Amino acid sequence: MKKSWMISLAAAFMLVGCGQQEENVEKPANEDVTTLKVASLIAPMTEILELVEPQLADEGIDLEIVVLGDNVQPNSALAAKEVDANFFQHVPYMEEFNRNNGSKLVPIQPIYFANYGVYAKNFDSIDALPDGATVAIANDISNVDRSLAMLAQNGVITLKEKTDVYYTLASVADNPKNLQFKEVDLLMLARMYDDADAVVMTPAYAAPLGLTPKSDALLTEGVENDFAITLVAREDNKDDAAIKKLAQAMTSEAVREFLAENYDETATPAFE
Repeated sequence: MKKSWMISLAAAFMLVGCGQQEENVEKPANEDVTTLKVASLIAPMTEILELVEPQLADEGIDLEIVVLGDNVQPNSALAAKEVDANFFQHVPYMEEFNRNNGSKLVPIQPIYFANYGVYAKNFDSIDALPDGATVAIANDISNVDRSLAMLAQNGVITLKEKTDVYYTLASVADNPKNLQFKEVDLLMLARMYDDADAVVMTPAYAAPLGLTPKSDALLTEGVENDFAITLVAREDNKDDAAIKKLAQAMTSEAVREFLAENYDETATPAFE
C-alpha cells in the first residue's frame, strides 16, 4: 500500500509539472512586442501619434510617445539614440541640425502642412502696419528663411537672389515699410503677439491664442513649399519595420479625417 501511494503521488507531481509546462508554452512571448519611442512637442503632432497608437499595438508595436519641452531636444534625443524617431519639424530644420551637429537624421514621411501666417493684434491687414513696425520671427535659420520667403511671395519685401542654402536678414533688398525684424526662440512667438506689431508663426503656436490662418492671419503661406511637418528617423534605422509601420499608420485615412475634422483651418495633409 505504501509503495502504491508513493507511485500515485509521483504521478500527480508529473501531471502538475506537465500542466505548468503546457501553460507556459501557451503564454504569448513578450519578445514579440517592439517598443518604438517617438519624441514630439505639442498638438496636433502628439494627437496624431496618440491616434495611431492602438493600430500599432495591434501590429505588435508599443508606441511610447516622449513629449519634450523645446524644439532642440527631439533632435538631440534622436541623434543620441534615446528615441527611435521624432515628429515635430520640417525638413529644412532637420537639415540645419544635421549640418550643425554632424548627425544623420533623415526624413521618413511628410504628414501635414502647418499653414504659416502673419498675425497682428492691433492691425487687420499688412498695409495697416505702420512704418518701422516690429515683426517677430523665429530665430533658427531655416525659419528665418521661411518667414522672409513668405513675406517676399506676398510682396511685402524684396529679397536678393539666393546664393546660399537660406535667406537671412542680409538678403532683404527692399523693405518699403522699414519693418524691424525681431528674432526670438520658436517657443516665444506666441508671447510676442502682445509685444510686437506682427508675428510670423505656425498654427501650432497661434492656436493657443485662439487664432487660425484662415480667419485671422494677415498673410498665409499655402502648401507649395518644403515645410511639411515630417516623421524623422536616423540613417541607421530608417528601414526598420516598426518605423515603416508607423509611417503607414500616420498616412492613413483615419489621420486624414482627424485633420479634416479638428484642424481644417490649420493643417493640410501632405500625403496622397
